[in-house]
Formats: sequence, C-alpha cells, structure tokens
Amino acid sequence: MYPEQAPHVPAQRAVGVHQPTPLPPTVPVAAPVVPVQPGTAPAVASIVLPDGRVVTGYAINPVQPEPVAVKPAVSRTAVNVALGGAGFLAVCGGLVLLTSFIAALTAFITQLIILAAVIFGGWIAVQLFGPRGHRGGTTVNIRRAVFKRNDFHG
Repeated sequence: MYPEQAPHVPAQRAVGVHQPTPLPPTVPVAAPVVPVQPGTAPAVASIVLPDGRVVTGYAINPVQPEPVAVKPAVSRTAVNVALGGAGFLAVCGGLVLLTSFIAALTAFITQLIILAAVIFGGWIAVQLFGPRGHRGGTTVNIRRAVFKRNDFHG
C-alpha cells in the first residue's frame, strides 16, 4: 500500500533574493505661482517638514462636531411615571374584570344548584303527594285489621 522507504535527496533550487532599491531623494521644486481669483478655488497650503521636504495640498476644513441632540420637551422621568401609571391602571382594570367574571361564574353555579334542587325537590313532592295508583303487592284492609302476609289477625 505504501511505497518502500527510499532515501530522498533534497531538491536543490536556485533561490534568488531581491533587495529593494532605494529611491534617490527628491529635490523640492518650487511650483510656479499662478494667480487665482479668491473664492473660485480652494486655498493651497504648503508645509515644510523637519527634514526639509515641502508638502503642498489643499487645506482641510476642520471636522464639525455632530450637533448636540435636542432634549425632549418632556423629561424621561415624567414619561416613565406616565407609562407606569398607565400600566397600573391596566392591571387594576384587569383585576376588576377578573373579579366581575368570578362573581358572574359564582352566580351561575348557584343558579344551577338551585335549579337542580327545585327539579329534585319537585320529583320528591310528586312521589310523596302524587296520585297513588295500584302499585302491586299485598292489599291490606285496615278496618278489618287483617294482614294476610304477616299472619296478624285482629
């Protein structure tokens, strides 16, 4: 799978090293002065560096700082207090609605219990006071005091 181990000869390549070439120093050349109407072209500024070189370029206007943000007419504290008050009122309103819902649910359950009691009570009243028809079983004649089933003779 692997080739046999053979001694390797290091590859020899021609290596060339490049050295940077220094540039000859430039001699400052005075630019010809051309009269320009003021206000038509930006002013050109020249600066002499400590080593004697002259740098010429356009003047850069200083960077204007960002304008300070205008404070709102209402303070943040007042806004926070107002929002807190509105939240408190919302919570109180929710609690009132919850209390009303619980009261209505309690009244509904109470009415269901009363309805069940009326229906069940009516059924019991019909059973007790309703017409008594022949229900089967042993007939008892109380006047003669004869109970056939219990063997009682009077």
